[in-house]
Amino acid sequence: MTTGITGSGGTSGTSETVAGVRIPDTALAREATELVRDTASPLLFDHSRRVFLFGALRGAEQGLEFDPELLYVGAMFHDLGLTRRFARTDQRFEIDGADEARRFLASHGIAEEPAQRVWTAIALHTTPEIPLHMAPEIALVTRGVELDVLGLGYHAVTAEQRAAVTAAHPRPDFKNRILTAFTEGIRNRPGTTFGNVKADVLAHFVPGFERGDFVEVIRGSDWPE
Repeated sequence: MTTGITGSGGTSGTSETVAGVRIPDTALAREATELVRDTASPLLFDHSRRVFLFGALRGAEQGLEFDPELLYVGAMFHDLGLTRRFARTDQRFEIDGADEARRFLASHGIAEEPAQRVWTAIALHTTPEIPLHMAPEIALVTRGVELDVLGLGYHAVTAEQRAAVTAAHPRPDFKNRILTAFTEGIRNRPGTTFGNVKADVLAHFVPGFERGDFVEVIRGSDWPE
């Protein structure tokens, strides 16, 4: 495994490099790039690339060894559940992307354990804290998402690195636009937000939305006491 970071911002072979991070240039990575480019909006495509770049930078900062190709697929597929092509209404959007990533990796002969690692990285990327204690690829998808969406770890990367990443993948009005993307991607499956952060999105932006209540679920269960 490798950190995927080059010295002094240089390149390795023909791979694209941003902020010293090499974008994987394997056939699998190129196919993943094209799938997401063809399926997702430019907003989600650029966000997903930033998640990879920021995740890799956080991994380097923490001295972690990780598989850049697996991290790349995890980052690129993490929001596919918000797209029209892959969105379902019967499960959390995170699982939509995780399922597609696992199918994609299996079709390329990636063994069950690495594919499951990517599945877990995507499925848990909106779950606070837990993925940070798991395998590096799982932790770093979350680190990348947290930095790009929430600003967590903003100062763990340098101003120069942030500038290089956002020059390659700009984020105009990103805060408002990503909230719109979340809302549109989950408004037709409000029940899947029970117990997770996306309930906050619907509470802000979907009139009439009512959160599930954990206490009332317990009180209203079929147990007689």
